[in-house]
Amino acid sequence: MAAAPALKHWRTTLERVEKFVSPLYFTDCNLRGRLFGDSCPVVELSSFLTPERLPYQEAVQQNFRPAQVGDSFGPTWWTCWFRVELTIPEAWVGQEVHLRWESDGEGLVWRDGEPVQGLTKEGEKTSYVLTDKLGEEDPRSLTLYVEVACNGLLGAGKGPMIAAPDPEKMFQVSRAELAVFHRDVHKLLVDLELLLGMAKGLGEDNQRSYQALYTANQMVNVCDPAQPETFPVAQALASKFFGQRGGESQHTIHALGHCHIDTAWLWPFKETVRKCARSWVTVVQLMERNPEFIFACSQAQQLAWVKSHYPGLYARLQEFACRGQFVPVGGTWVEMDGNLPSGEAMVRQFLQGQNFFLQEFGKMCSEFWLPDTFGYSAQLPQIMRSCGIRHFLTQKLSWNLVNSFPHHTFFWEGLDGSRVLAHFPPGDSYGMQGSVEEVLKTVAKNRDKGRTNHSAFLFGFGDGGGGPTQTMVDRLKRLCNTDGLPRVQLSSPERLFSALEGHSGQLCTWVGELFLELHNGTYTTHAQIKKGNRECERILHDVELLSSLALARSAQFPYPATQLQDLWRLLLLNQFHDVVTGSCIQLVAEEAMCHYEDIRSRGNTLLITAAAALCSGEPGPEGLLIVNTLPWKRTEVLTLPRPGGAHCLAPPPRPEYGSWKVEGGCADAQASSPALVTVPSMGYAPAPTPTSLQPLLPQQPVFVVQETDGSVTLDNGIIRVRLDPTGRLTSLVLVASGREAIAEGAVGNQFVLFDDVPLYWDAWDVMDYHLETRKPVLGQAGTLAVGTEGGVRGTTWFQLQISPNSRLSQEVVLDVGCPYVRFHTEVHWHEAHKFLKVEFPARVRSPQATFEVQFGHLQRPTHYNTSWDWARFEVWAHRWMDLSEHGFGLALLNDCKYGASVRGGVISLSLLRAPKSPDATVDMGRHEFTYALMPHNGSFQDAGVIPAAYSLNFPLLALPVPGPAPAASWSAFSVSSPAVVLETVKQAETSLQGRKLVLRLYEAHGSHVDCWLHTSLPVQEAVLCDFLERRDPAGRLPLQDRRLKLSFSPFQVQSLLLVLQPAPS
Repeated sequence: MAAAPALKHWRTTLERVEKFVSPLYFTDCNLRGRLFGDSCPVVELSSFLTPERLPYQEAVQQNFRPAQVGDSFGPTWWTCWFRVELTIPEAWVGQEVHLRWESDGEGLVWRDGEPVQGLTKEGEKTSYVLTDKLGEEDPRSLTLYVEVACNGLLGAGKGPMIAAPDPEKMFQVSRAELAVFHRDVHKLLVDLELLLGMAKGLGEDNQRSYQALYTANQMVNVCDPAQPETFPVAQALASKFFGQRGGESQHTIHALGHCHIDTAWLWPFKETVRKCARSWVTVVQLMERNPEFIFACSQAQQLAWVKSHYPGLYARLQEFACRGQFVPVGGTWVEMDGNLPSGEAMVRQFLQGQNFFLQEFGKMCSEFWLPDTFGYSAQLPQIMRSCGIRHFLTQKLSWNLVNSFPHHTFFWEGLDGSRVLAHFPPGDSYGMQGSVEEVLKTVAKNRDKGRTNHSAFLFGFGDGGGGPTQTMVDRLKRLCNTDGLPRVQLSSPERLFSALEGHSGQLCTWVGELFLELHNGTYTTHAQIKKGNRECERILHDVELLSSLALARSAQFPYPATQLQDLWRLLLLNQFHDVVTGSCIQLVAEEAMCHYEDIRSRGNTLLITAAAALCSGEPGPEGLLIVNTLPWKRTEVLTLPRPGGAHCLAPPPRPEYGSWKVEGGCADAQASSPALVTVPSMGYAPAPTPTSLQPLLPQQPVFVVQETDGSVTLDNGIIRVRLDPTGRLTSLVLVASGREAIAEGAVGNQFVLFDDVPLYWDAWDVMDYHLETRKPVLGQAGTLAVGTEGGVRGTTWFQLQISPNSRLSQEVVLDVGCPYVRFHTEVHWHEAHKFLKVEFPARVRSPQATFEVQFGHLQRPTHYNTSWDWARFEVWAHRWMDLSEHGFGLALLNDCKYGASVRGGVISLSLLRAPKSPDATVDMGRHEFTYALMPHNGSFQDAGVIPAAYSLNFPLLALPVPGPAPAASWSAFSVSSPAVVLETVKQAETSLQGRKLVLRLYEAHGSHVDCWLHTSLPVQEAVLCDFLERRDPAGRLPLQDRRLKLSFSPFQVQSLLLVLQPAPS
């Protein structure tokens, strides 16, 4: 007789089902306890410990010693290889057999010399399928190797996740055994968990919620874990429930397998190589077992690593790419930071990435994939569109601390008007696990309901790798079309964006930058990395220009394409969003600094080689060539070697050289002297001879006067600078107009110290409340002294005690004819959770300030009217920022800083932070940097702020050449309009043996402009191309008297392909 229906109490019924599937409670009699059946230990376990990351063939040759479960091994970053000898019992014929392996280190199983699966407890991968069904003829004994890294999925932090690594941490294997796996129990557990999820997620007032709960309860009633013959009845109940379909209007979720792997973060670069193998070999297994499963994979650099270290796995990935299951996405070399890299560096991310994907997988990406960076430049839409990208996916703006971003699907319009279709997965994560709660959240949180009915759902463990599991795939397949839930389909990025485009008529448009209201500290953290980034961007720019000019002028010069690609890839690698931002462990920072030193060293060698080729002529005494790598004529003061002094490259490599940075000359101050030189645009001039080092100055010389009160005045006839006896700026006057730039009663060059204790993300965040702790650093009168007394250059210098542990010294420099005053600064910094800035209160009133970004600039408010305004209390900029009212303004330039703010009339440059995690040593020690102050009449565009900032960042080069330097000046390129900047000159990627150059120009003022590009190179043909250097079929340009006419709209970037005439033999 059937049991009579009983009244059901919601909570007790729910908890009854929860306990039936619990891994913690009643496992002696519940269903979870039957997931694995009979088990037996492995026959023999032996191990080999090494500090190196050895290749498999080398590792298996080592001396393995007996080991057992529970043994400790380590320390952090070492590797323990295990040899696992196993024999499957005869009684298990016909059953699914797993190796169960649990360790707190990340593992990789090797079988027959190839990696076959990752094993990570944190990534819910603790068993390897030896056989789906043990056959009569299958071998019973085999040997596996398990390579265990002495780090977890998220590194080896000492305590909290983002703490600095514990160098002495030890690891152990807590389980190593064979077991029978019950696939039917697994399926029932998946169904019961989904039913529980629906019961909870849909809530007590929902009819379908009760149906889910009652179905689950009835399954518990009919299912006896000890009697597998009862399982089909329970399975039938679940199938009936999930077979009830939803309506036609249901939202469609596009489930995409994903595994976000930080290219370096809480672990070093070399460990990322193994993380990729562990994660992707597991994905290969999933693709084999689930033909409908599709995996999206970004970052060409990681694929290049796997190609080099795991060629067998890489071949499988290419095979699944052909099937459409393994889908490369993103189009970039790495998932770079979206704020700090230059515009040209961003272009190169796509150029290197897209070319790699085309070469290795037969097609380029159509979507930019950047789920986890700390903000997105307003120039990214234009860069994307010119690199073949029409779609954009991220989710990071869901981390906003203050304002909720109003859209999940929208058009993003950049600085120049370019638009891309942008999508933020409404579940606000790139690491979903396929739960009902996540599926319901994806629909409920979607801010574009009614405009679009499709969303992305990225599933798989991420950050430290791991990726999807079979359980996640099973959950999502079960939910494909069930009443009460949205439709779920295992989909691809192409299908997702195709569906979104099909319903794009109602989408809104967001114009300008996507500013992340969090992680503002990453603009400043790890100042040496920031400096290395800026310097190496400059070095590669200069090497490419000089090498291009040498190629054009010399038939014998081999353009160093391979070396430049290597150096660019190193720089692009360091622009990963946890490296250039400084949010990485000490080990990564040290590797990054080595990368920068490599770029400096090899880049400087390439510069000298190109300069020698430019001047190839009669042998003779060594000469000196003055090179201008910018597209406008420059007359500047340059430090030159004195007769008999050693020539050197400028600026020299500067990890540890003397007290002061020296522009464009020699680090040996005793063997150098400043001289005024004029060099044409993108060209060279001979160095002045010893007799002409002090010509009659066309402008007023610099005067330096120290008053009796200790204050110092520097005056070059353009600006007059007055410093008080402690080095603070009391006056900055534009001489011609008499206009004062410093606010009345205030002082500039005021160093300020703040307490800097964020809520959690130490290296990442500076919170708004730090502004409440402002403490001006006060100097001692009498420390200001005159350095160089005038002529072509005047200097004064002072020292400042910042705190008992930190000190600062500064040289203030004013050159003849220069519209700005420079502040060369050296800091010895030894603080904890402090933030150093320098402030300039301006006698300017404006509701907005202007900040340089990639290929242009944008305005941000100087007030806190709305929450969107005050969330920008700390912002980023590149080489300059400007505060202007009608007719007058004040610009602050810098050579290696990115953090900034302008509030009211106070312009502030962020200099140094002192967070303690994940790198406890970050920024401790000695720093050098330069900033400059430039008052101006009129607009910053007309006053020349942009070229001034370029000049500060691209000093004139004094390069030694093997023969006599040319006697006459020479210019390769010039542009007729100051609004257009010729940013890049390089060899075309496709012409490694040919004579083709690519030029990149951009409109910098925010105006429509026509201009002429003049060149003295032997150009045969000129045609417009995109950033991937593909010709525009309608882009051919007529060459008139060695000139090309170009038209620009505001902030437009254009690329030209120049075909040079054959070189004379």
